[in-house]
Amino acid sequence: MKKLRLLLGDQLNSEHSWFNSTDSHCSYLMAELKQETNYVTHHIQKVVAFFSSMRSFATFLKEQGHKVQYIKINDPDNPQELKKLIEQQVDQTGAEKFEYLLPDEYRLDKQLKEIALALSIPSESFDTEHFLTGRDTLKSFYEGKKQLVMESFYRMMRKKHNILMNDGEPEGGRWNYDQSNRKKWTGSPAIPAALEFSKDVSSIYKEIQDADIETIGNIKPHSFHWPVNKEECLKLLQYFIENLLPHFGDFQDALHTDQKFLFHSRLSFAMNTKMLSPREVIHQVVNYYKDNKDALDISQVEGFIRQILGWREYMRGVYWKEMPDYAQTNKLENNNPLPGFYWTGNTKMNCLSHAINQSLEEAYAHHIQRLMITGNYALLTQTNPDEVDNWYLGIYIDAIEWVEITNTRGMSQFADGGIVATKPYVSSANYINKMGNYCKECHYDPNEKYGEKACPFNALYWNFLDTKKEHLKSNPRMGMMLSLLEKKGDEEMLKIKQRAKHIIENPEEY
Repeated sequence: MKKLRLLLGDQLNSEHSWFNSTDSHCSYLMAELKQETNYVTHHIQKVVAFFSSMRSFATFLKEQGHKVQYIKINDPDNPQELKKLIEQQVDQTGAEKFEYLLPDEYRLDKQLKEIALALSIPSESFDTEHFLTGRDTLKSFYEGKKQLVMESFYRMMRKKHNILMNDGEPEGGRWNYDQSNRKKWTGSPAIPAALEFSKDVSSIYKEIQDADIETIGNIKPHSFHWPVNKEECLKLLQYFIENLLPHFGDFQDALHTDQKFLFHSRLSFAMNTKMLSPREVIHQVVNYYKDNKDALDISQVEGFIRQILGWREYMRGVYWKEMPDYAQTNKLENNNPLPGFYWTGNTKMNCLSHAINQSLEEAYAHHIQRLMITGNYALLTQTNPDEVDNWYLGIYIDAIEWVEITNTRGMSQFADGGIVATKPYVSSANYINKMGNYCKECHYDPNEKYGEKACPFNALYWNFLDTKKEHLKSNPRMGMMLSLLEKKGDEEMLKIKQRAKHIIENPEEY
């Protein structure tokens, strides 16, 4: 039977059982489609990285003896749309069966089901064999529970997969070292230079330009530093383990103007395209820890494992449990536009300028920059979560909807009303000042609440609490802040609200 097997751009799993043997009657289909480049405006590095990785994977499959039909973005017979592509290739190959790996985005899952049903040949879907959980694992785990508290899910995963466990108990006697993972980095310990691959991607960059694909952000086509094949991904993993992991946990929430990446791994693109599996990442980290216990504290390792084994799998489970309604939820009823400086980085607020310009330059920002700088400001200015989603989904190289929307609409914007986060992650300038040096050379004073030199985060914070107090009054974790809000006098609140109103209505001035 002649088979046509579709591989999407985030399904580059070389360990998949499909590739264990070759079959002359089986053809793999990969394609660069405007359907996928244009559903939001993506960072140019993101488009280049996906195309480069896909082409590398197609070459790998061909070298293993598999038949591959690869369609580039400017090929004359490229229909640029998934439905037409599959129909075209079924016809051209004479396929008698269509097979595909289950997509991780709801929109593609829905589209492929519809396409498969409309075909005149039978079809079948298969697991990507990447994640440590199934789509419905989280839904079943929390059946009958009121809240989806991540910690209980994480502990279950640790036990199930026997990760950092000793005879059923957590290694070191504690499940979670989060309290140890909140140090401010002030220049020590030293951070090694980031591992970069410096590849020439100018030909792919030109093809994208020739295809008139609208993008955002910047790129250096002759020195592209993201990994685009399994070998490079493994090198990046090894570099992280040997150079950054020993201090990762301590400084994972730190912010600094001189360090874009600090001790973060930057493995998210490699993992979200499935070039690296969570299993091999976890096992290499744990094995290194076992061999280096004298030099490596468990708090560093647990902080990283929690992100992969806990948070990543948890967010995927929430996505499949709550979609498609999740994409429209807006419990705080926020409807303001996203400030224009999110696309340019032109703002006098030093923290936002650094985080946004870094995102435009690198297609990357670490999780505290995303949560407590750009996300915090968007929530405090009561921005429509649809606009926030589109920005995050487009600008970050690792952003695929299953992981982006749960982190953005849920964790960052609290638009889901508390499914993911137990409270809104908002703060005044105090938190930003405590965790880094962004405030040191800023135009604004982090200690002032109102007045021309006052940090906008301060007025926005108290204005947000006042505006949303009806939404938040039943939240036990907000009780202390709402009681402090109640103690503020009418005159002070008037100044705060006037200042916040001006900031929200005139973002270009700030």
